[in-house]
Amino acid sequence: FYKILDEIAPKRISDEYCAAYDGYDNSGVLVDTGKDVTGVLFSLDLSLEAIEKAKAIGANLIVTHHPAIYGKLTGLRVGGDPTEGKILDCFQSGISVVSMHLNLDMAYDGIDERLAYGIMRSANAACGVVETEENVETAVAGTRSTMWQVNGGGYGREYPIAETTLSKLVENLNEELQTNRTLAYGDGQKTIKRVASFCGAGGDEEGLRFALKEGADVMISSDFKHHVIAAAVEAGIAVIALTHYASENYGYKKYYEKIIGQTEIECEFFTDERLL
Repeated sequence: FYKILDEIAPKRISDEYCAAYDGYDNSGVLVDTGKDVTGVLFSLDLSLEAIEKAKAIGANLIVTHHPAIYGKLTGLRVGGDPTEGKILDCFQSGISVVSMHLNLDMAYDGIDERLAYGIMRSANAACGVVETEENVETAVAGTRSTMWQVNGGGYGREYPIAETTLSKLVENLNEELQTNRTLAYGDGQKTIKRVASFCGAGGDEEGLRFALKEGADVMISSDFKHHVIAAAVEAGIAVIALTHYASENYGYKKYYEKIIGQTEIECEFFTDERLL
């Protein structure tokens, strides 16, 4: 089953990124109970709710996007920190865990590229453009010259969209990503023709420099700090701040849909509406 997961989003992408850009990640098989996989739950996070859902449906593998173990664990203790408790719970319940993080962010048609796809669809809907799936897919494939580039993927994209206003883009993006917690900074009537987008925590200084260099009208990401928002607005770039969950769950669900087309093992997708 891991081979299927890895063929779509090879772990080597994460390894190459970390080596080239002095990054850090922890993707791959993180908990292995040694049992054959009989049922799988896909969840962006290894949350308590996801673990309970896996138990309820009889899944003995959870596939997450965010690493179930990210920082250093000093031990595994009952009553320890939350990460320790969740890992122990999974192991004691016979649930293995795989995390596909930066490799899935950066893979072609991965989470970062899928966010661009959703933004393009939202812009088209905002101005009444009739698009085909093939046309949008072709346009998204043109965003593969990215801020961070590795063999077979990349992160941070800049591209043209159908001309619309900031407020209309936000409205349609909320609908496309199925969220209602989006924040926008800038004049709602500002014309938007070029976007710089970054899934997850890409709303940082490096992302802003990339957006400025590429002439973007708006920067779309999540986890923005105040000084980055202020600098962007002062430079004439609008900011759309998504929840981290909304910026990634959209593309993660696409990954799940690809997987279920390649296996007969029962799989289910879990969304935590509280974070969307």
